[in-house]
Amino acid sequence: MKILVTGGLGFIGSNFIRLIFPTHTIVNIDKMGIGSNPANLTWLKDPGYKFVKGDIRDGEIVKSILPDIDVVINFAAETHVDRSIKDPSSFIDNNILGTLSLLEAERKSTHEIKHIQVSTDETYGTCLNEPFKETDILDPSNPYSASKAAADLLCKSYFRTYGLDVIITRCTNNFGPNQFPEKLIPKTIIRAINNLKIPIYGSGQNIRDWIYVEDHCSAIELLTKTGESGEVYNISSGNECSNLSLCERTLDILKKPRNLIQLVADRPGHDMRYSLDSSKIRSLGWKPKYSFKEALKSTVEWYIANPEWWNPITTPEVLSEAPWK
Repeated sequence: MKILVTGGLGFIGSNFIRLIFPTHTIVNIDKMGIGSNPANLTWLKDPGYKFVKGDIRDGEIVKSILPDIDVVINFAAETHVDRSIKDPSSFIDNNILGTLSLLEAERKSTHEIKHIQVSTDETYGTCLNEPFKETDILDPSNPYSASKAAADLLCKSYFRTYGLDVIITRCTNNFGPNQFPEKLIPKTIIRAINNLKIPIYGSGQNIRDWIYVEDHCSAIELLTKTGESGEVYNISSGNECSNLSLCERTLDILKKPRNLIQLVADRPGHDMRYSLDSSKIRSLGWKPKYSFKEALKSTVEWYIANPEWWNPITTPEVLSEAPWK
C-alpha cells in the first residue's frame, strides 16, 4: 500500500510514519510550518520514503503526487487553540482550504483513493453528560475546533455527493515524544526542568482524555484496512483527568514541587470536558496498548533525554519568566 501522509513532519504524522514504515511505502508532504520539525524523521533514509516540501493548498502539487497513491491520511492542520484565538484566519485557510484541495484532487483522480481525515474531539464542544458518540452534533467552541468541524463536514459532503471513499477520525488529546513544546505536557516538562512556573487556565479542573500517540496511530492504521467509507470513528483511551491533576503527575515524575503550578486567567471559550465513546472502533479489534501512567513517565524521560530536539524549536513564550498572559 502506498500512503500519502500530509503534515508528516509534525507530532502525530511523524509518529504514524515511524509506526507503519517500512510495511508501507510513504510519501510525506509538509510545508514545514509551525509544529513541523525535520528532526522528527532524520533517521528515515530509504527508497520507500519520499519527502515533498509543499503546501496541500497547492492543488498542482497534490495532483502530481496522487497518481500511484492508495490512501491519503490528512494530519496537516493548524492545531493550537491559543493561536487560533489570536489569529483565526490562518486556521480557516489551512484547515478548511487545505482539506478542500485534497478532496478536489482526489475527486478528479483517475483511480479511487481512500481519504482519512484526522480530526479532533473538540469538534463536539464541551461534554456535559455521557461521552460523545459519532452521531452527536458538532458544537465547536473556538476557531480551531470550528475549522476542524468545517473540514469534517466538507469530507462528509464529498462522500455523499461524489462518492469519495472518506473516513473521519476524532481523537482525544495526544501525548508522547516529538510533541511541539507549546503543547501542555511538553511545556510543563520544559518549564519545570527550568524551574519556571507552570501556567494552568482557570481553576485547572478542565478535563481531557489523554491517549499515547502510538495508540492513536495504530487506530488509524487499522482504519486504512477495515474502516468503512463514509463513517466517523471516535478514538479514545479512557484516561480522563483534570489539567491540574495532569500537571501534578508530571511534576511528581520530575520530582519537582507542585507549587510551581500557577493558576492564570481562563481563556475564552474554554471547554470544561472532552469525552468520547470509542466502542465503534473497539468493535473492529482496536484497543490502547499503553497504560497512561507508564506512557506519561516514558514521555517525561524522553524530553529529559532529548533537549537537543526541543531546544531549537522552543519559542520564547514557552520559557518566558514573565507572568503568564
